[in-house]
Amino acid sequence: MMIRQVTLRLLGVFGIALVLTGVTNTPSGSFTAAAAEAHETTWSDEPMAAGRSLFAFDGWSGPAVPIWAYVPVDVDRTSAPIMFLMHGAKRDSRRYLEEWVDEADTKGFIIVAPQFEKSDWRGSYYNRGAVLERSSGELRERSQWSFSAIEPIFDAVVAQLGSSQDKYTMYGHSAGAQFIHRFMFLHPNARVKRYLPANAGWYSFPDMSINFPYGLGGIPVSEEDLRAALAQDVVLLLGDQDIDTEHSSLNRSKGAMAQGEHRFARGKNFHAAAKALAEKNGWEFNWTVRVIPDVAHSNGGIAAGAFDLVE
Repeated sequence: MMIRQVTLRLLGVFGIALVLTGVTNTPSGSFTAAAAEAHETTWSDEPMAAGRSLFAFDGWSGPAVPIWAYVPVDVDRTSAPIMFLMHGAKRDSRRYLEEWVDEADTKGFIIVAPQFEKSDWRGSYYNRGAVLERSSGELRERSQWSFSAIEPIFDAVVAQLGSSQDKYTMYGHSAGAQFIHRFMFLHPNARVKRYLPANAGWYSFPDMSINFPYGLGGIPVSEEDLRAALAQDVVLLLGDQDIDTEHSSLNRSKGAMAQGEHRFARGKNFHAAAKALAEKNGWEFNWTVRVIPDVAHSNGGIAAGAFDLVE
């Protein structure tokens, strides 16, 4: 068996300059030019250096994944908790990272924010995990799923940091929350200490009678996998003002509307369905809900009310 070497390939200062000028096929994000300039001198040309760094990960079977990372200056990089920060549909990892920096400094954890580029993962292919072929609906090779990049990235980051961490927290907002709860069902052996899905627009309910992506039918999730997922440490994060039924990016398909009229309702219904399934089967259930007051569909708003959950 050939073992592919895990590598961290540096984008460096030139790559960052391309980002700031908006050149295609580089990490983009949604910063204004002024905000980008303000942070230009703080980015390192060394992966996982103290402060901010930008590099590309190519140590897996899929396309190279740009990584935006933050290591608090005074943190012990060998023992600090590591959080994977999964972006939403706009693929704006850099904005997400900046909205978590103060919290990382306060709590002392390291942020790893992969960016799944639209050029490689069109539409909702990223947050659905690229599990099924677009045209045929047939199952794709597991090594090609977007989900399959995460564990190799973790290994590479741990090696680069010289870290003793063997688990990580996984947070995602909006489409990122979709990514991580599906990841949990399909990667039951992932080394995740705690899942923090926040304000997902819609869900894959733990129901084998509903076809993926609105349920788990037709994909390789066994009853054992489902039972393991319900036993995971999951804190479902919901902004109590994420109730806009006319939000521009709200999924209004039949499958999504069956889950609730808005994101807040869908999140509560997702948790209730999982709890009911666990109780019906006598399974362990470790999911909880944390409602963040006065927060709508905002990654930054959720961050301020959830950073204490990173372990």
